[in-house]
Formats: sequence, C-alpha cells, structure tokens
Amino acid sequence: MKRSLPTRLFAPFCLLALAGCSLLASNDRHPITIYAPQARISADPAWPQVEWQLAIAKPAAARMVDSPRINVRPTPAELEVYRGATWSQPATDMLEDALLRGFEDSGRIAAVARIASGIRADYKLSIDLRRFESDYAGNAHPAATIELNAKLIHSLNQRVVASRTFLLAEPAAGTEVASVAAAFETALGRTTTELVGWTLAAGQADWQASADRR
Repeated sequence: MKRSLPTRLFAPFCLLALAGCSLLASNDRHPITIYAPQARISADPAWPQVEWQLAIAKPAAARMVDSPRINVRPTPAELEVYRGATWSQPATDMLEDALLRGFEDSGRIAAVARIASGIRADYKLSIDLRRFESDYAGNAHPAATIELNAKLIHSLNQRVVASRTFLLAEPAAGTEVASVAAAFETALGRTTTELVGWTLAAGQADWQASADRR
C-alpha cells in the first residue's frame, strides 16, 4: 500500500497556520479527513470502590503536542504531520474527555468532574502530556505513542500523593493514516484504563492511611 505522506514541520507557527488554512479554506484542493478516536474502558475487578471525589485538571502539553494535526516521527530527530488529516480536537482535550468518561464508566468513584466545574474534590489529577504521536522508531510500521506524567494531589494541603510516568506504544496495522488513527484509539483506551486504575488505587491507599491516623 502507498505510504501516507507527511508534511515536514519548520516551526510551530507553520503548524498553526496550516491547520487553520486547511480547515477553513473552501477552495482547498486537498480534502481533510477528520479522525475522532473513542476510548472505552472495562473496569478491573481489582479496582477499589472509593468514597472520595476527584477533580481532573486540564492536561498540559507543549504546543507541538497539543495540536489538531496528527504528528508523525519518521526518525528520532524529525517531527512531521500527516497531510490531509486532522484530529477532531487537540490531544489534551481527547485525553481529558477519555479520562472523565473512564472514571464515570468505571462505577468505582463517588464523584469525578473537570476542575473547572468547581467540584469540592478530595484529590486532583494533574497530567503533563509529553508525546501524542505516530512513531516509526526504526520499524516498517509506526506505533501510536502516548507518553504522560500523572500526579495525584491532595486538594487540602496540595501534597503529591503519587506520581507516575505512563508510556504506551500501539503498533499500527499499516502506514495509512486510517491505520494510525485506529492504533491511537486502542492506545488511548489502554492509557485511560491504566491511569484510571492507578489513580483509584493510589488515592484509596492514601485515603485509608489518613483515616488510620485520625
């Protein structure tokens, strides 16, 4: 199959300009395909049932990471974007939506909401999204790669309860953008599942330890 053609990035400004022009120009000769990965999780029976409440902070990311364009890394030193393709929303929004739905669908937490909602939360989940890209890593097919650092913070005293870096790479079935997008859907689901389980376990351990000290 013909390999999807990436577009080389020369500067962050070029990335933003291309994204805006490609999506808004009505006389664009190249059609844009919009991909919207939908992450789903299945609750692990080992996950604890918790009574505390959680606020999810808006994930942070560098501008090149948090873009609607689909990044591809053909070599370790190069970062490009797929031509004629875009995400339905920036990477941080996709991750935030997937996490909120994941916690809600798990049925294991008393309440969870975005931090902007003003919920009176016992813990806050803070995330730094470092990579959200298709990475060849020397292989014939790329892998949907997601890397992030998560911190669970006690809301009352801002104490970091737990911190962990997550890195997942889901190989794509081919080099076409559709195959890459499908791999991202799987990778996002796996990342969300691991992060939800880790947060519940870490938060519950701290909650019980605090109760024992009271």
